[in-house]
Amino acid sequence: MDEPDRWRHMRSAPKDGTRILITIHPSEQGPAAVDLAYWSNGDLHGGEGWRAADSSPGCIVQYAEPELKCWMPLPTAAFGRPAMPAPWQGKDAPELDGSGI
Repeated sequence: MDEPDRWRHMRSAPKDGTRILITIHPSEQGPAAVDLAYWSNGDLHGGEGWRAADSSPGCIVQYAEPELKCWMPLPTAAFGRPAMPAPWQGKDAPELDGSGI
């Protein structure tokens, strides 16, 4: 990944359990937000899909595909860098590594 600090389309997100940052679309529940998530192939605690990394058995936070706007690899630690990037606020499609979903 040549440019780790840029947002990318969800269709290119790794589905191998790697933890990534995601931007969640704004909704009635609140503004756009960033969360740490991973793809789960499903297990006895829930079905296949994107889960918040802090989910635990009996309390799984699972995101539906339409809730997620884009993803980014976890940034490397660097002094002076904010802990989390701001959510993607730009227009969809061209700015996010290709055509729209």
